[in-house]
Amino acid sequence: MAEPNTPDIVYTKVDEAPELASASLLPIIRTFAAAAGVSVGTRDISLAGRIIAAFPEALTEAQRQSDDLAVLGELVKTAEANVIKLPNVSASVPQLVAAVKELQSQGYALPDYPEAPASEAEHQARARYDAIKGSAVNPVLREGNSDRRAAVAVKKFAQSNPHSMGTWASDSKTHVSSMSSGDFFSNEKSATLSAAQAGAVSIELVAADGTTTVLKDGITLPAGTVVDATFMSAKALDAFLAEQIAATRADGILFSLHMKATMMKVSDPIIFGHAVKEFLKPVFEQYGAELEAAGVNPNSGIGDLMARIKGKAELEAAVKAAIEAGPPMYMVNSDRGITNLHVPSDVIIDASMPALIRAGGKGWGPDGKEADTNCVIPDNSYAPVYDEAISYFKETGALDPATAGTVQNIGLMAQKAEEYGSHPTTFEIPAAGTVRMVLENGEVLHEHAVEAGDIWRSATARQAPIEDWVALAIERQAAEGCQAIFWLDEARAHDAELIRYVKPILEAKGVADKFLILAPREATRLTFETIRKGETSIAITGNVLRDYLTDLFPILELGTSAKMLSIVKLMQGGGLFETGAGGSAPKHVQQLVEENHLRWDSLGEFCALGESLKFLAAVKGNAKAKVLGEAVDIATQGILDSNRSPSRRVGQPDNRDSHFWFALYWAEALAAQTSDAELAAHFAPVAKALSENAEKIVSELAAAQGTPADLGGYYHTDPVKTEAVMRPSATLNAIIG
Repeated sequence: MAEPNTPDIVYTKVDEAPELASASLLPIIRTFAAAAGVSVGTRDISLAGRIIAAFPEALTEAQRQSDDLAVLGELVKTAEANVIKLPNVSASVPQLVAAVKELQSQGYALPDYPEAPASEAEHQARARYDAIKGSAVNPVLREGNSDRRAAVAVKKFAQSNPHSMGTWASDSKTHVSSMSSGDFFSNEKSATLSAAQAGAVSIELVAADGTTTVLKDGITLPAGTVVDATFMSAKALDAFLAEQIAATRADGILFSLHMKATMMKVSDPIIFGHAVKEFLKPVFEQYGAELEAAGVNPNSGIGDLMARIKGKAELEAAVKAAIEAGPPMYMVNSDRGITNLHVPSDVIIDASMPALIRAGGKGWGPDGKEADTNCVIPDNSYAPVYDEAISYFKETGALDPATAGTVQNIGLMAQKAEEYGSHPTTFEIPAAGTVRMVLENGEVLHEHAVEAGDIWRSATARQAPIEDWVALAIERQAAEGCQAIFWLDEARAHDAELIRYVKPILEAKGVADKFLILAPREATRLTFETIRKGETSIAITGNVLRDYLTDLFPILELGTSAKMLSIVKLMQGGGLFETGAGGSAPKHVQQLVEENHLRWDSLGEFCALGESLKFLAAVKGNAKAKVLGEAVDIATQGILDSNRSPSRRVGQPDNRDSHFWFALYWAEALAAQTSDAELAAHFAPVAKALSENAEKIVSELAAAQGTPADLGGYYHTDPVKTEAVMRPSATLNAIIG
């Protein structure tokens, strides 16, 4: 059961642009919801909030706060859960360090993040911090599988107002490069546990001399769990990266690395670090000892390296020479000289690859011009999706958003399914030997011969989430009556185990003829062929592909993935309503601080709010909540039809303007509806006041723009200062409260 004082709806406090937008939108939501007897509370799952909660003994009573992520983790396991989850920071080490430093500057006596812990206290601090970094939030909250799709109103708007698309040339040199051997894909082993195999599992490294080191124990897995194990060879990775750097230079195109160094918080930063070392190989060979003494960790990127060697002219010159000797790099920000290898958290494959594909295969080079690109994706597990997309568009030309159909997604993610490379069962191997997964009955489930520096990982998917995922796919296909594809490769060990679940369930339900099972490459091409004809396809995928595809297709269809409707049907009956992706949030904050213009689009929040209210109505029998939810849908349609979404440039309407118009349209819809006379009477004067004062409110909002904004922090903003920035219209505030 949920806690007695749990609000009807929990709205998460997060980071960056989504959290700034909440300072403007949440007062509107609370005021409107209260009229229906609906309480809206918050829980802090921001990076700063999670850091503060992790070190209560270091802080004053006034500074301490509860572990809200743990509280929500329990709530989502209940039927009463109704959570609106905004995108939070999945912190890389540089982001985590920056957040800690900011909090320390605000008087929080937190320990430094220990890069190389020595004392017991440092080891304990490192363990707490490591539990915070990366994708630490989503695995806790996602106690259900994912149903993501474009809301009908959003899709119609995108077709009527198509976004710009780059032009594809058949002779484009842009391509995807991946390892042909030695990667996670080629080394993967998978098995489904029988009843006799269920129980405690330990992971151990057996050295050549027979010495055994336990890497991880305390794992308990039930029967029916699909258990994977694999590794990436460090030697094979380095050879591959050296080969690609040389080939890119020879081709005269841009070098780019595409990883997920946030969600996959253990494996991908290490791979990123290998790329940094390989690109700057002469520097690390000649100055390795000096770099180590300066505390340089290649996993933190070139930006951190340059900060640590600042003022050391010889080293700075060597780095500059190495970069100039290599191929030109794909730039995150060419104006500021930020390369693809500067910061690991800038390298987010599900944002970077769709943007490049949308742009016709072009990336920005250091000269500020667009160029063809070598898209380096070391592991070959999902690289074929992007490779096939690029090949397809070279043949056919760009997708037309005005006529394209849509791709929905049913994603397997409940109970940490397929959390590859991001959790405590991923290791950088310290010495050569054999890694073994040993079951409670003494059986060795998986084993790999490894060398020092190899990256070994294991992941699981439990039976109940898998069965729930297939059932959700059947339900969605029945509702849509369209093409539905399980993106599973029978030649891949893990996918073969999932297929053994999928086929019998489909056959038992009599719907096997309504589904296809295709490897990702083949599924990619067929899906593009389908939506090019204006039709709908449902992609039924595992967790990582869910993450990738729910950016790839929306960015091509809608221009953004932030406007997707994302419903997580929690397995115990509750609901988790996600509001879209936050990959562009840092740039939005930068613009707000410099110009007091926030271009973050809250359309995802509007969509999630409507679904949350209607879900609440169904679960708790609150008819007024249903009226509120239906009116949200009308208001959202009004935002789109009247083009009230935020603009990109200062002086134009921004996020705060869109919230005003949303409030007006919501109030008007409630005043006009005939299902609930009490609500109509309550909101009629609100709608009248907002409408009559529209010109004045818009003028007050516009007057706030153009000068720097003081938020009192980046990761841990000052609530009073933030409210002043995000609620600058006294007239709107007086009406809303």
